[in-house]
Amino acid sequence: MDAIILTKDQYNEILARLDAISRQINTKADPKKETFLDNQEFLLLLKISKRTAQTWRDEGRISFSQVGNKIYYKLSDVEKLMVEHYNKAFKK
Repeated sequence: MDAIILTKDQYNEILARLDAISRQINTKADPKKETFLDNQEFLLLLKISKRTAQTWRDEGRISFSQVGNKIYYKLSDVEKLMVEHYNKAFKK
């Protein structure tokens, strides 16, 4: 077996690089935090009226949270709604 001798500076540089790699891995491993849209952002994003949003909530088409009088939607729920109502083109 061969022995490798490092100076203190070389050893510290290796440790610093390992720490940097560890931080990058931990950053990528963090779960994506959920983004919430308020009712106004939802209306503007989908270009719908307040009444349409209310109907969709009443019919259970879109999940929502309500804090006081304020309505919030998860961005993932909005994306899910759009995917569920996606129609592929049938002409080529």
